[in-house]
Amino acid sequence: MNIDFEKTDGLVPVIIQDVQTLEVLMLGYMNQEAWNKTQAEGKVTFYSRSKKRLWTKGEESGNFLFVKESHIDCDNDTLLIKASPVGPTCHTGSRSCFKTNYNQNFIFELEKIIGDRYDNPVEGSYVNKLRNKGLNKIAQKVGEEGVETVIAALNETEEEFIGESSDLIFHLLVLLREKGKTLNDIALNLESRHK
Repeated sequence: MNIDFEKTDGLVPVIIQDVQTLEVLMLGYMNQEAWNKTQAEGKVTFYSRSKKRLWTKGEESGNFLFVKESHIDCDNDTLLIKASPVGPTCHTGSRSCFKTNYNQNFIFELEKIIGDRYDNPVEGSYVNKLRNKGLNKIAQKVGEEGVETVIAALNETEEEFIGESSDLIFHLLVLLREKGKTLNDIALNLESRHK
């Protein structure tokens, strides 16, 4: 990328976006040195205008931003970095420095939680209990929840329908993880069908 640091007195704005949910997490600034370090280490490093030094996001908290994609705007003076965040991004403890309605993307967060249960089993976790019963039981649960969702749609209240739909999606996420697949795999398939 040919970033024009000179146009903006050596600093360019950098928008950080969650690579999975596309939520905007924060805005920072980079100089050439910060950009070079970001590329070399794969973790977002900014130039702190208040501290007058390089600052790797998460250097104190451990809440790093791991770079997945980098894009430059049409004027070559603003960067968009899609990152995988570790923990909250904002110093206040919030997921984003912007007050956004994150619940619309909670399904992606739930996918991460299920993945974490697989990678780091927690005693008493429902996900781990399902996993221990194996693929057949997990697939059976998806079928049961699917039937319960249909029944709720036809005969029950909206609240019960939402509850059963939530159960269906949760168990489908567990099945996807069990099969080594992700929501991104589903999204790509749906996108290919749309063309």
